[in-house]
Amino acid sequence: MPGGSHSVRVDCPIEGVWAFVKDINNWAPLVPGYIEHTIINENQSTWKFVSDIGIIKRTLHMEVDITEWQEPTKVPFNLKGINEKFAGTGYFEAEKITESSTKVTGNLDIKAGGLRGRAINPVLKSVIPKTATDLTVAVANEIQKTCS
Repeated sequence: MPGGSHSVRVDCPIEGVWAFVKDINNWAPLVPGYIEHTIINENQSTWKFVSDIGIIKRTLHMEVDITEWQEPTKVPFNLKGINEKFAGTGYFEAEKITESSTKVTGNLDIKAGGLRGRAINPVLKSVIPKTATDLTVAVANEIQKTCS
C-alpha cells in the first residue's frame, strides 16, 4: 500500500498539540487541495479535495472515520473513497520531547482500487509521502501559531 510518514518538532507542550488536533475543523482545511469538509459526528466526517496526481486532477470525496481518540498522543483514522475506489489509514501522533516541545508525526497509507488501481497505485507511491509531509508540516505550523 502506498504510504508516507513525516515528523516535525514543535515548540508547544503536548497538551497544546492535543488541543489543536482533537478538533477536525482545525486540520481538515490543511489537507493539500482542500475544498470542504462536513462533520457527521465526533468520529466521522466527509472531506472534498482536489487530487493532483501528475497529469490527472480529480475532485475526491472521502469519508474519514476516527477509530479512537487516544488523548493526548494519537488520532488514528480510516479513509474510504465515496466517489472513487480507494481506501486507507492514517494517524497523527504526538510524542512529548520536553515540557515545552513535542514531536508531531503524520502518517498516510492509501491504496486505489478498481480498474484504475493498477495504474494509479505506482503513482501514489511518490504522491502519498509528499502529501503526508505537506499535511504534517501544515498542521505543525498551525500548532506553532496557536502555542505562541
